[in-house]
Amino acid sequence: GDKIVRYGDGSSVRDYTYISDIITGVMACLDKKFGFEIINLGNSKTVKLNDLISSIETSVGKSAKIRTELIPKGDVLITYADISKAKKLIDYSPLVAIDEGIIKLVDWYKNERY
Repeated sequence: GDKIVRYGDGSSVRDYTYISDIITGVMACLDKKFGFEIINLGNSKTVKLNDLISSIETSVGKSAKIRTELIPKGDVLITYADISKAKKLIDYSPLVAIDEGIIKLVDWYKNERY
């Protein structure tokens, strides 16, 4: 029932990635014998903040109470992972779509909450 803070008008976009996709990428790196490499892991598909909020609302069956605040100085409106190197070096391919990930998160939260 608490309000959530939404910075800006909700049009900012991020690369939200389900944890199992990140773990898969990290584990794939452990099996490779390459030297020092920087490899981006993520979903590489951007999602608007308002769409993320809407997906959560659908999954929990409630409308969010939103308190809008100014975007913090230095924040950016779009971020996402370029996973082309991860695809090439470790055959990385994220599998969990945002809506599926939200459903899994909500189910986990409902079942694992103390």
